[in-house]
Amino acid sequence: MEEKKNVFDVLKERGYIAQTSNEEEIRKQLGEGSVTMYCGYDPTGDSLHIGHFLTLMAAHYLQEAGHKIITLVGGGTASIGDPSGKNDMRKMLTREELAHNAESLKKQISKFLDYTDDKAIMVDNADWLFKLEFLPFLRDIAVTFSVNKMLTAECYKSRMEQGLTLLEFCYMPMQSYDFLELNRKYNCTMEFGGDDQWSNMIGGIELIRKKERKDVNVFTFNLLTTSDGKKMGKTEKGALFLDPAKTTPYEFYQYFRNVQDADVRKCLCLLTFLPLDEIDKLCNVEGAAINHAKEVLAYETTKIVHGEEEAKKCDEAAKAVFSGQGNNENMPTKDLDKTLLDGEFGLLDMLVTTAILPSKSEARRLVEQGGVSINSEKVTDVKMMITKDLFKDDEIIVQKGKKNFFKVKLV
Repeated sequence: MEEKKNVFDVLKERGYIAQTSNEEEIRKQLGEGSVTMYCGYDPTGDSLHIGHFLTLMAAHYLQEAGHKIITLVGGGTASIGDPSGKNDMRKMLTREELAHNAESLKKQISKFLDYTDDKAIMVDNADWLFKLEFLPFLRDIAVTFSVNKMLTAECYKSRMEQGLTLLEFCYMPMQSYDFLELNRKYNCTMEFGGDDQWSNMIGGIELIRKKERKDVNVFTFNLLTTSDGKKMGKTEKGALFLDPAKTTPYEFYQYFRNVQDADVRKCLCLLTFLPLDEIDKLCNVEGAAINHAKEVLAYETTKIVHGEEEAKKCDEAAKAVFSGQGNNENMPTKDLDKTLLDGEFGLLDMLVTTAILPSKSEARRLVEQGGVSINSEKVTDVKMMITKDLFKDDEIIVQKGKKNFFKVKLV
């Protein structure tokens, strides 16, 4: 019988691992028995995004290997806001906003892990951080942190010129305290997360060492970036969210259907459960053949996040657009009031009214550049009028750029 591979090796081979506090020790512990570990998600918004999805994928691998996962929703730390990677101070949220966001995140996170039989638990650090008293916290916890050392951390260095508030400066001690609390209550001995959290996570190791005389470990995952180093998951609407109300399943599918060729293998390794040998077969191709790998990537990621039924619908809609096959029922639909066509109603009016483009100036520029098509016919006349005879069964297909298709429906 083939020996089961150490989950740390699995994560490393697939490209997750960025930094470790002690690789040899982490690998040894993950291979010997069940380890209790945690990852935190601050509810600064009411939806997770694609960067969070990467950590949840890794958490799934860790749970499948028999380890207990604590998912921490940071209702307390989010009231401060993590300065990591930010040029300005985060917006201050009310207790009500934080509670609403925390509940939304808990529902999303629960889809990705098995919480039955205590295999995973979910906690909210608001339960202990809001109960802390200021002077006792300073005397018992904050006293263990060196200001000089904290100022060398990347999350603080990048904010020194713009101005770093005392509030934000407390973020690292607060996150470190989370690790201490979880260690004391659940014997949690590892933390994992995105590589931008490295400084905060190291703070937790040192706090537990000083307060409990115990050694714990942390490991971080590579951030989801494109081959040229830019953060992946940015769309015209903002972040690529997991909430279907913010990013529709079709938009989610289309994002991965249209990733750069150089990023396909990385995304298949990090964001799907496909075996590496299958990924190699999909990606070891030349030219346009890589498009099949993109279709598989889009389908698999959408299936994990939104379910198989939605993934099939998105696949059908994409085929309707790219090959003229399948049906277009699931293509993003924009409603247009048919009475607008009773008067003079131009192409630019339609593009803005349906929110396909945000302004007439942008619409004009894209049309002049040849970036707009209607029913597969390129439109170059910015003064073109939209009339009812363009619509077949009250519908037209509008293409924006190379990859964005919309069904405009008269209502």
